[in-house]
Amino acid sequence: MLTNKTNLKLFFLCLSFLTLQLTNAQDFSDQWTGYFSYLNIKDVSQGADRVFGASENAVFVYNKNSNDIETISTIHGLSGEEISVIKYAEDRGLLFLGFENGLIQIYDESDNTVLSVVDILEKPTIPQSDKKINHFNLVDDTLYIATDYGISVYDLEGLEFGDTYYIGAGGSQIVISQTTIFDGDIYAATATGIKKGAVINPNLIDYQEWEQVNGGNWVGIEAVGTQLFAANASRKVYELVSGALQIKATYPNFITDFRVFDSKLIVTTQKEVYIYNPVGFSGIAQVGNSAEFSTNYTCALMDDTDQIYIGTEGTLVIGKTGFGVLKTSIADTSILEEIHPDGPLLNNFFKIEVAPGHIYGTHGGYDVSFNPYAVATSRAGISHFFDESWQNVSYDTILATANNPRSLSHISVDPLNPEIAYISSSIGGLLKLENNIPVTFYNGDNSTINPFFTNNHFVHASVFDAAGSLWVMNSRYDSPLNKFRDGQWSSFSFLEVIEPADSNKGFAAITTDANNTIFTGSYNYGIVGYDESSGAFNTVSEEDAMPSNAITALTIDRSGQLWVGTDKGLRVIYNTTDFITGTPEVDDIIVLDDGVPRELLFQQYITDIEVDGSNNKWIGTLDTGLYYFSSDGQSTIFHFTKDNSPLPTNDVLDVSIDDVNGMIYIATDKGLVSFKSDASKPQSTLENAYVYPNPVRPNFNILTDKVKIRDISENVNIKITDIEGNLVAEAQSRTNGRFQGYNLEIDGGTALWNGKNLGGNIVASGVYLIMLNDLDTFETKVLKLMVVR
Repeated sequence: MLTNKTNLKLFFLCLSFLTLQLTNAQDFSDQWTGYFSYLNIKDVSQGADRVFGASENAVFVYNKNSNDIETISTIHGLSGEEISVIKYAEDRGLLFLGFENGLIQIYDESDNTVLSVVDILEKPTIPQSDKKINHFNLVDDTLYIATDYGISVYDLEGLEFGDTYYIGAGGSQIVISQTTIFDGDIYAATATGIKKGAVINPNLIDYQEWEQVNGGNWVGIEAVGTQLFAANASRKVYELVSGALQIKATYPNFITDFRVFDSKLIVTTQKEVYIYNPVGFSGIAQVGNSAEFSTNYTCALMDDTDQIYIGTEGTLVIGKTGFGVLKTSIADTSILEEIHPDGPLLNNFFKIEVAPGHIYGTHGGYDVSFNPYAVATSRAGISHFFDESWQNVSYDTILATANNPRSLSHISVDPLNPEIAYISSSIGGLLKLENNIPVTFYNGDNSTINPFFTNNHFVHASVFDAAGSLWVMNSRYDSPLNKFRDGQWSSFSFLEVIEPADSNKGFAAITTDANNTIFTGSYNYGIVGYDESSGAFNTVSEEDAMPSNAITALTIDRSGQLWVGTDKGLRVIYNTTDFITGTPEVDDIIVLDDGVPRELLFQQYITDIEVDGSNNKWIGTLDTGLYYFSSDGQSTIFHFTKDNSPLPTNDVLDVSIDDVNGMIYIATDKGLVSFKSDASKPQSTLENAYVYPNPVRPNFNILTDKVKIRDISENVNIKITDIEGNLVAEAQSRTNGRFQGYNLEIDGGTALWNGKNLGGNIVASGVYLIMLNDLDTFETKVLKLMVVR
């Protein structure tokens, strides 16, 4: 039981203070960006001029006067867990957020801080499955919290929990959907009836002090003036008159929300919203579903101008997402306006691919054993960001192109035209998307891609090679490797190395090297390498020092080394030229951990490996977040988790890098975020090299934000001098790498200068010359930089 003993009060106060301080210290807005979906709404709340809409794990704030929209997400300190309920207390400037896992967070809009209240989340006597927060009832300084186990009382003045009421049979835990205060009693809508207890009763922790008003499964209860109403799971609303139930309405759909505003009762069902005058229970307005916005309603509220705001949620079984919040009015409920921030279709990402000006994302995929039917989002469309906005492709549009095109997964973007993308489907084939329009589905009818059984083509990993050919894996088939070039398809049998073919469940990865060797990652047979010119194969598996035969990620780095991710760790093949004709050596990476040698990412499930402009490695994992390693893996530059970054979860499913601006895009099943790394791909010449900001003004924090010299070549020497020719700083690509403590450091195609001279002092105002010298081609270029302090 959560208690209000004095010593425990002091503990909670200290804990709350520390939590708030830790949240204040984490400001991610400069380096991180969130790309969350706000189409499926869990709850809504409001103030005088704003409406708050909570999606799965982020919140948007709609200004009713200006129509502006702001967002609150993991970038600002939210947990990333699934939100179940919100409540805005305008007089306090606080937004309360309750989560499915029992966490409570309090967002303070005065200083944009987030207080995490973890008492319920960490309470060992409550089963984890029973900690969901269902409702907030704010009465003066007391917050009554309805949960799946009972009612907890939270004191806002002391920022501490008081008593917890377990009011099931014999004092057991029971689901409480909602509470309300009526005629001096606190009423609770429970799964086994309506119960009440006197608010002033100091002994409500004793379940025997609670009176059973009636039985039944109740989903809501609200007091309106001198009247008390309750909603039953049987789709009925009753008024309680002297303890007796009087039925008021029966609805065709289940009740999803039950609330009061300005002496009006608002009943939301899956397909309608009803607003009543409680006196006489007369209807004021009714909002139905429209053909344009065919969706499920989750909640609704109205304001003092008779505007109605309705939360929506899609039905993923048929590939439908929600529409965010729909706005209408009592005057004309037939007019509906869609309100939500720009964003992707869903937060549940599977794969992403970044091309210049484009972000493509899929939400279907398969589970860890390549079962596409186990994925709840198998009927999802494609999220696509271009022209500075999300212009997504709905599942309906894709469905019109092919029969049953479910479980979209891997993405390959045409290197010559980012408007063209090829997207794999485990149940359908290969989709060609051109100018955001589904053009063709390649399957057994028009390509060498063949089904394992009817309409199930199990198309997985794909990649473009340097010559522009698209290589596509058609799993569970004798000839799984397919090549598409200039409109022609060809396929290559793997029976020499995989027999029978259907014994391998899938291919999660594919890459090519400079020698045009194709490396494919299988589920059951390790790495399968193929040389098209000779037709020769070779495999590397557990017998060759691989930690597992289940290959999950493959990439060739800028040194020609093959980095391999498996479901049980990481390996590197340094000499890929021996892969087909020789015996390739498989190595793990040994690092020192407090002087003790250990294998890097030992037994970790690797989901993706990406190489940036500096040949450093970004490695995504299940359970442990995202790692950023030096080029050889010996140094950990960053290790991002949900505890030290805006990652909404530690399950990173995919990573993609924008080589132009160094942005790292990180896909999870709880949302997409990006990290500004400042690394970029080296250029072939110095022709377009430039420096920014220029000039460096006094308000620019040169020490931490640093001056960037962009679009430099791969092997350069950089000298910075003052106008009189005195050397201020110097660096060389292969010596002065980033994160090694240099004042001037080089990260791929970008150099960063912290403004310090050779003596370690920040330079004075003046004009500085940046002299670039390509050590391979001897090309030179001089840039001028003005510093104003």
